[in-house]
Amino acid sequence: MELHRREFAALVLGAAAGLSAAKTASAETDPLPSWNEGPAKKAILKFVRETTDSSSPSFIPPPERIATFDQDGTLWVEHPIYTQVVYCFDRVPAVVKAKPELANEEPFKTVLTGDLEVIAKLPMDDLTKIVVPALTGMDVDQFRSEASSWLETARHPRWKRPYTDLTYLPQIELLQYLRANGFKTYIVTGGGQDFVRTYSERVYGIPMEQVVGSAPGLSYEYAPNGKPDLFRDPKLLLNDNFAGKPESIHLMIGRRPALAFGNSTGDQQMLEYAKASDGARLAMVVLHDDASREYAYGPARGLPDTEVGTFTQALYDEATKDGWFVVSMKKDWKRIFAFEA
Repeated sequence: MELHRREFAALVLGAAAGLSAAKTASAETDPLPSWNEGPAKKAILKFVRETTDSSSPSFIPPPERIATFDQDGTLWVEHPIYTQVVYCFDRVPAVVKAKPELANEEPFKTVLTGDLEVIAKLPMDDLTKIVVPALTGMDVDQFRSEASSWLETARHPRWKRPYTDLTYLPQIELLQYLRANGFKTYIVTGGGQDFVRTYSERVYGIPMEQVVGSAPGLSYEYAPNGKPDLFRDPKLLLNDNFAGKPESIHLMIGRRPALAFGNSTGDQQMLEYAKASDGARLAMVVLHDDASREYAYGPARGLPDTEVGTFTQALYDEATKDGWFVVSMKKDWKRIFAFEA
């Protein structure tokens, strides 16, 4: 029996609508749409599925669902130089104003020239000379206010966008997916703890109390108006890098991570610490191998060498040997930034 023309059209339109709805539903059920299909994405989905299923032998009770993420190079861009170091450079004029004698001393003299190529070649010892006076000698509220104000106006030299726009969309999706499944997400960074805390909740959905980072000593003092406050001292209390990461995790969190994510040799011990425990564990490292969309550096896999976010071949080999997942920015991430078309 032939269908009436209107009935046929209705069937076609209905089928098309059903197909569209199916596609929409499929997109909505993919918690990681900015990840390409592959071993890394498959491993994440499998890990979360098995560790949150109470009938699974890999089940992890909710209080033990701890996920730790490095920040620089893991959650946002770290090249050509760490964001907080840029902040310290921009603080040099204020430091010199307070101590004019520094204007003719290195490395302050070089930083005041504004020559970024020369500044980028400063050795680590010189960077330390800048970082200490730039980040200390003030109360904690003043530091938070000044860091917040700087982040509102500072722009990355390549994208001309706020640094807080340069978070990796695949990682934002992963953080949200983990929290939706009962995981508590922490930032464990070699960067300044108070610096990251100024934006962690707004940018990553991670409250400041779940940020573990390098921190100066603190002194309880009274301001001239008699108000009690905490002042940042020019001494290092926590060095949250390399072995300092698992040490700080124990001190500040008290539980071994079930999932750890990093991108450099500074994260090696955190990844080892996470994987060394019994039960289901997942360790992942980002390999920056996409110069066109972000940056390419290693020197693992023959990529250009760098002192910022170094990923050595030895670390790559350890990851391969111990069952960590190396996440290729080029192959595993469909999109890198939320502002991409």
